Amino acid sequence: MLQGTPWLLAHRSMLKPNQPTKVSLYGNDYVLWQDDNGNISALPNACPHMGAMLSEGWCVSRSDGRSAIVCPFHALEFDHTGCTVLPGSNKPTKSLLKPLELIVQGDFVWSYGGVEPKISIPNILNQIAAEYDFIGFVADWSVKTDLLSMLLIMHDYNHPNGTHRALFEIEEVHFKKFIDNGLHSHAYYDTPRAKNKFQDILKHPAILALPKVLNIHVENFFPAIVILHEDASLGSVKQCHLFVPESETHTRTYVLMFGKAKYPIANLAKHNFLKLVGTAVEQDTDILSKLYPNSPKHIKLNNEVGMDWVKRNFENFPAIVEPNLSQ
Repeated sequence: MLQGTPWLLAHRSMLKPNQPTKVSLYGNDYVLWQDDNGNISALPNACPHMGAMLSEGWCVSRSDGRSAIVCPFHALEFDHTGCTVLPGSNKPTKSLLKPLELIVQGDFVWSYGGVEPKISIPNILNQIAAEYDFIGFVADWSVKTDLLSMLLIMHDYNHPNGTHRALFEIEEVHFKKFIDNGLHSHAYYDTPRAKNKFQDILKHPAILALPKVLNIHVENFFPAIVILHEDASLGSVKQCHLFVPESETHTRTYVLMFGKAKYPIANLAKHNFLKLVGTAVEQDTDILSKLYPNSPKHIKLNNEVGMDWVKRNFENFPAIVEPNLSQ
């Protein structure tokens, strides 16, 4: 599961104040929460008394402005250090739950999962957040697939011709260029589109803002981030796909959307763009559930360079080895 990677567990907008959220990483479950002062904390999700899920409990605010997580079974309160006060006692216990180390950069909540870092946190999301307006998040799902399979479909530049044909009416894929910078890469390709069906436009009005030919620029930060840089008639959009290995068999994915509107009316389309992206991610996750993962592979298509890039980095992580796949 590529331990030593920084994983983006959440954007601050995904954490409502004093509302516990369950997150999983490397086969371990945690409860994540934000207090009224914006402090974000994470503890193992199993109560050390009888194993109740703390994420099913609630938060209580303390006099110092921080909040504690309350077990839903016996109402034991655990502060951000993992300490509690047992009934009949006036003294806090030693830490009974080891906090998950978080690295909070602005609105981004990262973690190495308690593992020694092997690569640094990329600065790209901070750069995007400084220049673009945050639109929202969408498609926060746990998918029954391993991390490698998830990454392969996201770097399969041929699959829009099949997986996303019905939504975007993509007719074919014209691959143009791949730039290999080790754990960082760029891919450029065009996808001509047929005219959308009337019923699809009614369901996804944001399709009307898409050009006849989609000029795709995908920027990749192995293994956790894929960014689609998009320019449409209404403005510029940064579609950031994030991945978190919850376990060996489940991978979490979600999308953060940032944008810069050319016209004020574009702000009215934010919800429609989020819905459109959510449908595309749903199509990707649906096809992952309909693959025979161990079937023999006797065909290799042109332009599988993105998949080759993933396989090379996955097998050699964190080292960068030849070949350079730029083309």
